[in-house]
This record gives sequence, C-alpha cells and structure tokens, in this order.
Amino acid sequence: MIIPIRKLCEWCDPVYVAENLIANFGEDGFIWLDSDGSKIGRWIVLAAEPIDQICSRGLPSQYCNANPFDSLRSLEPGHWTGWLSYEAGAWIEPNNPWKEDSMATLWIARHDPVLKFDLKEQKLWIEGCDPKRLLKLFNWIKDLKNNEAKQTSVQSKSPIRIPLRSWEWLTNEKEYAEKVEIIQEWIKKGDIFQASLSACCKGKKPQNMLAIDIFKKLRHHCPAPFSGIIIASGEASGEGVISTSPERFLKVLPNGTVETRPIKGTRPRQSNAQRDADMAADLICSQKDRAENVMIVDLLRNDLGKVCQPGSIQVTKLVGLESYSQVHHLTSVISGTLRDGKTWVDLLESCWPGGSISGAPKLRACQRLYELEPIARGPYCGSFIHVDWDGQFDSNILIRSLMINKSNLRVNAGCGIVADSDANNEAEELTWKLLPLLKALD
Repeated sequence: MIIPIRKLCEWCDPVYVAENLIANFGEDGFIWLDSDGSKIGRWIVLAAEPIDQICSRGLPSQYCNANPFDSLRSLEPGHWTGWLSYEAGAWIEPNNPWKEDSMATLWIARHDPVLKFDLKEQKLWIEGCDPKRLLKLFNWIKDLKNNEAKQTSVQSKSPIRIPLRSWEWLTNEKEYAEKVEIIQEWIKKGDIFQASLSACCKGKKPQNMLAIDIFKKLRHHCPAPFSGIIIASGEASGEGVISTSPERFLKVLPNGTVETRPIKGTRPRQSNAQRDADMAADLICSQKDRAENVMIVDLLRNDLGKVCQPGSIQVTKLVGLESYSQVHHLTSVISGTLRDGKTWVDLLESCWPGGSISGAPKLRACQRLYELEPIARGPYCGSFIHVDWDGQFDSNILIRSLMINKSNLRVNAGCGIVADSDANNEAEELTWKLLPLLKALD
C-alpha cells in the first residue's frame, strides 16, 4: 500500500478547475469522476497528464492482444482510473461469440498527483507521491483560486448543440419490440430467464467541440452518483467515455469488504408532483420489476460467492426505491467479504459482465444477445474502474453513457426482458431512457 502526501487547498469550484485543467493541459488523459453529492456520491476526482497508461484491444482470437484482466493484475500501486468494455467478457468465456469494437477494451491511466473534492466537507485535497509535481499543482490551484473571482469559467467557443434529429437510430421501436418478442420465445422454451436487450443511436461530434462541453450539459440535466468523463491518451487518443450512471457495479474496501448495487426497474419522472408519486408507487408495486430485480440479486450473490468468504454475503437492501432527476429506479444492495488471497481483480473477473446488464443465466443470455444486437457494446455496459493509493476499488455500470471515437458519438440504452414484459412498453421505455441524454445536448 502506498501512503500519498496529502495537502489541503482552499476550496475551488470543481467545474471551474476542470475547465482550466483542460485549457492548460489538454483533453488527452483527462479524468473527472463526478458525484451528485448524495450519501453514496460524496467525492469528485480530477486529474490530467497521466504518468503511465495501459491500453488493450481486440478479442482473444487475436493472440497479439493482452488479456485485460491480466493487465489489471499487473498494475503498480498508485491512483489508476479508466474503463473496461463489455467485450472484456471474451477473455472469460472465449467460446462465446463476441463482437469486436473499434474502441479500446481496456484503457487505464495512473495520475500523480490528483485533486479530490469532498462535497460534504467542502474541502479540496491534492494527493500524490511526487513532491515536486504535487507542489507544482498546489501552486497552480492557488493561482487559479486568486483568479476565480475575476473569471468564473473558461468557456469553450465550440458549438454545444447536437440537434435531436441528427441522431441515427440503429434499431427503431418496432424492431426493438420484435426482438423483445424473440427473447420471450426463448424464455418460454426455458433457454433463458431474463435478458437485457440494448439498442444504439449514432451521432457526430461537431468540429472543435470539447468532450467536457458535452459532460457539463449532461451532469446539469442528469446528475448521478457514479458519473464522470474519461478521455484517453496515447494509443487510444481521440477515444473517450462520458457517463451519468446511477449504478455502482463493485466496490472493495482495503479490508476486503465488497458492495454491489444492481438496478432493475425504471419509471420516468413526471413534472406534476402527484403523477410523479403515482409513477414511483407503480414501480414499487410492480411484480414484474420486483421479480426482475430479485433475479439479478440472486445472480450477483452467486457471482460474489466465487471469491467471497462463505457466509459473508448479505442482501442489505432488497428492491428499494431510488429517485433521480429523470427516473425512478429499484435498487438492491449486496455485501460480502473477500476470501484471503483474492483481490478486486478476481472479484471483477468473477462478476463480469454485470448481471444487471446481461441476463440470467448470464452465459446463455450473453450468447443470445449477440444474435440480436447488431454491433458491439464497447464501453457501454462495461465500467469505469478506479483504484486508489490504498488499494480501494470502485466501479460503475456504464449505462446512461456516451462514447466518443474521434468525431463519432454513440449512445446506448437497454431494458431487462422477462416472460411477462410487454414488448411495446419495453420499446417505449428504451426511448425515454435515451431521450434525456439526447435532449440535453439539443
């Protein structure tokens, strides 16, 4: 374990700092792990100019490529942040069919120092192991603070609007409903019990638009506890992921305590207070959504059991309501304790891909989804992963997320399909999951 130097700075607005980090150090290698200030989202982490990075691409059949999980096991101690794509599952189940994506399967970078904003205490810390780099950043923040009153932000001159009509939907509502019915036929035959079917729309990033412009819009309209932006550098320069995810995938504390928070069950928020309360009540009372959530809880208990101490796994919250700016969700919380000799990488590998975005049984559901989804998911339904100096690990599920690959943009959404799903309702749900993100950019 590394014990970093910690230096307290005078508080600065995180958005102002993020804008100036990019203005001074560029987008490549920039990370912003955001939070909505809730009980489960207390910290914001900012960093630029990574001192090390790892990039992995492709599928196991291409033997020149490194196993991303082996790459994660080889990380030196430090502060690492990156993404792992859904198709990393190919390294766990190589006999399964997987589609190859144009974006990196794994991109992760080490930053030293980093900025940590404690939203609860309104404190800003600089953490790092290199005293010279830490002092340089401390003085930079000090100068920035002195100028904050004169300059509220470094506004980009790039256009921010991406017209709603400019997005290309690869699967329309009718086609999606038809695919839902195919999944239900498989369920009736006993092939699977549940599958999370996704769909995608593509767009173009206006010339000279900065990724941070997109993220600022999304975080304003769709704040979430596990949101963020990661812009790759080096071999993956030009690639990035922006997320407004409300879902934690896996967290591991230094003492081995594990937590996962699967989400299953969604309703849109309403502007009218009574209708909004009715929508939340409808979700809570939905037997279909409850059954879907419980099914994924059982799947994750089994996944955690592969690496956790016998008897340590507990469901600390079962199908509880959580409300965000755009949607109501049903969330469960499962905890456990890692067995001796097991690490966060072992846990990640045993649970990959997440049960809430694949299906049950997981392996067969992934096989069936391959048949229906026209392109690779890439980072969508993968995770932001974050390892701290002391070995603490945290990750989200990359839903409500946007992928950037040079000038190309991609947004995905999905729904969990079970036997009593209504195909048209699921297609409608898919649309109102995507629209808040797209409308925020219009």
